[in-house]
Amino acid sequence: MITSSGSAPSPRRRSEKSRRATLTAALELCAENGYGKVTIEAIAARAGVSKKTIYRWWPTKGAVLLDAVTELVVSHSEFPDTGDIDVDLRTHIGMLVNLFNSTVMGPAYRGILSQVLHDEQLARAVNDELVIPRVALVYERMRGAQEQGQLPPDADLPLAVEMLYGPLYYRHALGRPMPDPEHVETLVAHVMRALRSPERS
Repeated sequence: MITSSGSAPSPRRRSEKSRRATLTAALELCAENGYGKVTIEAIAARAGVSKKTIYRWWPTKGAVLLDAVTELVVSHSEFPDTGDIDVDLRTHIGMLVNLFNSTVMGPAYRGILSQVLHDEQLARAVNDELVIPRVALVYERMRGAQEQGQLPPDADLPLAVEMLYGPLYYRHALGRPMPDPEHVETLVAHVMRALRSPERS
């Protein structure tokens, strides 16, 4: 096809359009039918691309959905820096709760988490592409708060991150209701109080 300017469309632009269509199709199918019923064939048909195109970029449907979920998390759960670490944690955790509750991301990520028990390659990808970078983001924000004196210099920040975010993944993986805003506020308050307690060992 030739554009009105007389030049052929950029291959890079065509590739990005196909990639986006594939990610959108995968999320839609997962929301409609559940992770287990999603196939590469169905994704290709919905996206209007060939199976060969999909396999050129992703080895499995889990990899497709992981890319889609990662993009959602990165674009919809920024970590603010208002100067108040407690407020920022409540905001960030609230954003993640909304994502886990959404029909767009919720079923896809739950399916991925179930699949990592049987797929070592996907498990590594989940950690390398999603979990580790996001944990590092939270850790660095808390380090900044520590340097500003909002947290004790000897606070165990990696443990704090697990205490704050572990309950979300536990609930999501088991299909339990996500915490409401009041519960999120209580969670952050309890963890921050434990970090600041002069009696902690």
